[in-house]
Amino acid sequence: MDPEIQKMREVILVYLDRSGGLQKFVHDCKKYNGSKQSYAVYRFIISINPSDIAELDATLGNYILHNPLQAAQIFQSVCFVAIKTLSLIEQLQTEAQISILLKPTHLPPLPSYVLSLSAYPFNYTSQRFYMSEGIVIAMGTVTKYTQGARFLCTEETCPFSEGFRCIRVHCPGATESATVRTDFVCSLCSSPLQEDMKFRVLGDKQIVEMIDAKILNALKGYSIDKSHFRIQAFTLFLRDELANKMTIGNHYRIIGIPACVQNGLQMTACIEVNSVQLYKPNGPSFVSENFKYLFSLTSSSCWRFTAVLANIFASQVVPPGTYNTLKLAILLSLVQTCEKENSDYLDLLIMTSDPLVIDRLLNYSLCLLPRGIRHPPSSDIFPSVSKDKHGTGSASIQACSAVLAKGGICYIGDLSSYKKDKLELLQSVLESRTTTVFIPGKKYGEEADQQVTVSVQTNFWSFVDVDSSSKKHIQKENFLIGQMDVSLIPVNLVDGFGILIYNEFPSCRLSSPVVHHTLKKAIHPEAMLYKVSQQFRTQDYEEFILFARNLHVELSSEAESLIQGYYLASRRVRRDSIHGSTLSASALKILISLAKAHAKLSLRQRVLEEDAVIAVLLLESSLTLKHGTSPLCVAPNPVFPFELSDENSLQQRDIYLMQCHHQLLKFISAYSPGIHINTNEE
Repeated sequence: MDPEIQKMREVILVYLDRSGGLQKFVHDCKKYNGSKQSYAVYRFIISINPSDIAELDATLGNYILHNPLQAAQIFQSVCFVAIKTLSLIEQLQTEAQISILLKPTHLPPLPSYVLSLSAYPFNYTSQRFYMSEGIVIAMGTVTKYTQGARFLCTEETCPFSEGFRCIRVHCPGATESATVRTDFVCSLCSSPLQEDMKFRVLGDKQIVEMIDAKILNALKGYSIDKSHFRIQAFTLFLRDELANKMTIGNHYRIIGIPACVQNGLQMTACIEVNSVQLYKPNGPSFVSENFKYLFSLTSSSCWRFTAVLANIFASQVVPPGTYNTLKLAILLSLVQTCEKENSDYLDLLIMTSDPLVIDRLLNYSLCLLPRGIRHPPSSDIFPSVSKDKHGTGSASIQACSAVLAKGGICYIGDLSSYKKDKLELLQSVLESRTTTVFIPGKKYGEEADQQVTVSVQTNFWSFVDVDSSSKKHIQKENFLIGQMDVSLIPVNLVDGFGILIYNEFPSCRLSSPVVHHTLKKAIHPEAMLYKVSQQFRTQDYEEFILFARNLHVELSSEAESLIQGYYLASRRVRRDSIHGSTLSASALKILISLAKAHAKLSLRQRVLEEDAVIAVLLLESSLTLKHGTSPLCVAPNPVFPFELSDENSLQQRDIYLMQCHHQLLKFISAYSPGIHINTNEE
């Protein structure tokens, strides 16, 4: 025996003993021994810490990392000796019946161990461990594969015609035909081999498509990054305990062995996954110095920082001081993005006469998040089903814009361009935050039909061109005061969006600053037209939004009472004899989401009454556009009633918002007397 191999065996035994792996191995053996059933293959998973192994023996550590299939054979011989010495599995006859799967806890943080899904060439021939990461864009249903099988020689006098001498075990990247087929011959007498079907061991298999996270940059529509790149999806094989460990749309880090699979005349590069870890990038732990200075200058009021922020936001696309209400709503929606289920969502629907300007503004804002997706009209918003392209005939669920935008924004463009069935599906998703994919069993080789529920965790943005839509339908008459005609879009869908905004400048009287900005940008696209564009760069806003959205905020009792009081009072005053209250039950969630978002944007971890006031004014303005004015009677543009040009205008806005706060308290005491609100007479 090779002395180096013998030394590795000794080191393996020491490592298993020290790491607790031997104890786990004995426990796994007891499960097999207790079943009293003979298997063709006994499968064991052994966790390996490469650092600990390398400290014991560098040669073995290097062998495991660079020749994992051969290293597994050495582990196999050690385990076989252990089983026989300790009499752990009585039914086991030969070493070939043991299948060892080595699972490294991690790989060395060196470039040579990273396999980029977008770099060329893709090294799939080395058959060693690599670490890779990407986003799941397609998932197949779980099917069966052969872990191992027993073959017997058809020549009765041959020693291989009995026992467990001819065992076929699945190897990384191998197809089903490589493990079991009818043309195998005996290595001893060259007679045909025949499988003993009652000893076949089956396992679960799932095919997943993963793509490099750089694909998100290509799906943003407009992007500052002008670089060109080519990205191709790669196939992952999840087997046994890893089946269903991935969720479509999530970002993962994986460790696996690359391989090449033959599918007819086509060769497909794939990765046999060994371990899966959900990837959660850490956001920035700071904001830029300019934002810190602005924050200190506006610290005298809870409303000033966000007002200035909205005033100067997106100065690369629209002039400072224009579209302030819309820009504040965009910023609130950006910071209220999260990948957690059942989180607070903030969807925006904009009624506009200037779709080009609004589209540019939304596109620019979209690029500030890692997961900002502009939905291409030619594809599906929500998941669809297609036949798996790897020849299995099973169903594969394809990701879509809404799923790829997980924890971010899905911008779906002009809402009036979608057909009725798409709008109904969108309404259902806005209400439940889930969508159901139907998989017909007959079509995809299954015994029964399946329904798969996919979570949709994203904020939706959309707009309606009021000038274009007015030509497509007859406008309603007898509007209430303050109400807009939104009859082109189903009422329930408008309510589903939560916040409805009408931008300030109709096209018939487009503001002079917007005209000048558009003309200058057409002549000099890269020019910085305003000083604030240099002081607060796009990168500064990216860092600021990522920092703000990661803040954990709590609702104060005062803010909660104000929100609850307004909600109950509004349900009483906004009602008719036929349909009851026009205020949907989701309005309370929207109020809380708006208040939390304003607190985050203000870099606070506690939601104050001032945040609740902004939330109420935004929602009341939205409700006025949908259903007409109420006894609260807010101004057409309640959050920014006049231009912000200097400190005096900020002071006037503070006084105005304090008056709105007092008016809100009077409204609550008049229409929701059961709610106790602490009022400050001053």
